[in-house]
Amino acid sequence: MKIALAQINPIVGDLAGNTELIFAAAREAMAAGADILLTPELALTGYPPEDLLLRPAFLKQCKQMLARFIDELDGITLIVGHPSGVAGDEVFNSASVIRDGNVLGRYDKLLLPNNAVFDEVRYFTPGFSPFVFEQDGVQVGIAICEDIWDTEPAAAARDEGAEILLVLNASPFHQAKQKTRREVARQRVEENGIPLVYCNLVGGQDELVFDGHSFALNKSGELALQLPAFSNQITCCEYLNGDLIQSDIAADTPIEESIYGALVQGVKDYIGKNRFPGILLGLSGGIDSALTLAIAADALGAERCHAVMMPSRYTADISVNDSREMIEILGCKYSEIEIWPMYEAMMAGLADEFAGREMDTTEENLQSRIRGMLLMSLSNKTGKLVLTTGNKSEMTTGYATLYGDMAGGFAVLKDVAKTMVYRLSNWRNQQAIAQGQSAPIPERIITRPPSAELRPDQKDQDSLPEYEVLDAILAAYVEENLSIADIIARGYVEADVNKVVRLLKINEYKRRQAPVGPRITERSFGKDWRMPITQRFTL
Repeated sequence: MKIALAQINPIVGDLAGNTELIFAAAREAMAAGADILLTPELALTGYPPEDLLLRPAFLKQCKQMLARFIDELDGITLIVGHPSGVAGDEVFNSASVIRDGNVLGRYDKLLLPNNAVFDEVRYFTPGFSPFVFEQDGVQVGIAICEDIWDTEPAAAARDEGAEILLVLNASPFHQAKQKTRREVARQRVEENGIPLVYCNLVGGQDELVFDGHSFALNKSGELALQLPAFSNQITCCEYLNGDLIQSDIAADTPIEESIYGALVQGVKDYIGKNRFPGILLGLSGGIDSALTLAIAADALGAERCHAVMMPSRYTADISVNDSREMIEILGCKYSEIEIWPMYEAMMAGLADEFAGREMDTTEENLQSRIRGMLLMSLSNKTGKLVLTTGNKSEMTTGYATLYGDMAGGFAVLKDVAKTMVYRLSNWRNQQAIAQGQSAPIPERIITRPPSAELRPDQKDQDSLPEYEVLDAILAAYVEENLSIADIIARGYVEADVNKVVRLLKINEYKRRQAPVGPRITERSFGKDWRMPITQRFTL
């Protein structure tokens, strides 16, 4: 028995397009001699469809598209993920098994995740029974994503006679997620003594990125197949004499490569699926904007990227020169717009209101807001989307200007700590050099001390702990959910911990107004961070 895994990239809500994508996968699978085509979770709708599931017309069209597989697909057994039910009544997260004009049965997801980025309890009713079907004399069981994170659904399929378990998944990326998935699957194989095939979604959907990395485990729990991350493909594995035969096994990717790949996928699909003609960003000569531009160029091609340098009297010559060098290497469109005349005009307009008051961050932020206004004006005129360049460390502490460098439509580094920004920049340069190309990010951008360049001789560390310390405190508090006391017990200076947590709390209102950006950690400032803005909890 030959099982094809459809590691595909559907678009949420594009029911007709997704249907054609599945038909194309079926044709390719049949050409490869496959008996079964396994699709990802909710492949028909894309994942997550969220409140589209509350619309009766959406569910009605899902039913119509599903009927096309029944009417038009012959020669292969299709396992397709889709919602089933009626809005306002019970709706299930389902997988239908369709063969030669017949529906052999339907499996409804038993366990509905309601944590991190998932809120399936809002939309779905849990299923209540396993489903096993026969293919070429083999009893085949089905599970959907969360079902294998508990012991009971897989055991129930085995008890119904399943000799192999096929799992439909929409499992989003975060660093080191693949090893966790495989270990969970290995535990189910060990418990039940049957092999398992895991087909995952690939692609970007708003802040979520799905890495694919589909795999299969033989009944000894060893890898029999693993697909590359961030790759659309139809690949087969073979079940023979009660077990899976070992096939191609793509290597696990190092952490920098996997994160960079997730960011590229996130940008590519956000721009592509929303039909923007390209992107704009402010190129400052600093490492954050440089990395953002490198990612965008890799995702979209240099011809769709427009970088704008907007110097002021505080912008160092090396910042302008390094930006020009980077543009020469990448070949993106480039503009320079001097902001100081605009700044002086706005300061003149505010002179009476500011009279008698000392200069402070107001004047610094005004420069950033002029830049944001210019980028948004170019966006309005060209239709291109502005990418913001702030990183997670800045999002934590509020060191990104609301309506300034936070102005835009997609925050590429929103979940990337500053220390990881450096690691990714070095990794990208090393990849280019290894391929005989010029490093896209000039070395001086990486090695010079980071600065917002909004006042003379400004450095980030004038008012923040060292980034290694800041990012470690951030990860402990946000991603590990530790208390202030727990973090101090790890050896961090109490004043540093209190400062970082205080800045995190008072800047929640800013983060609520930030654009979405790709999630690459276990807890980002997005769907899985729902802190009240108005609150006084201090631990």
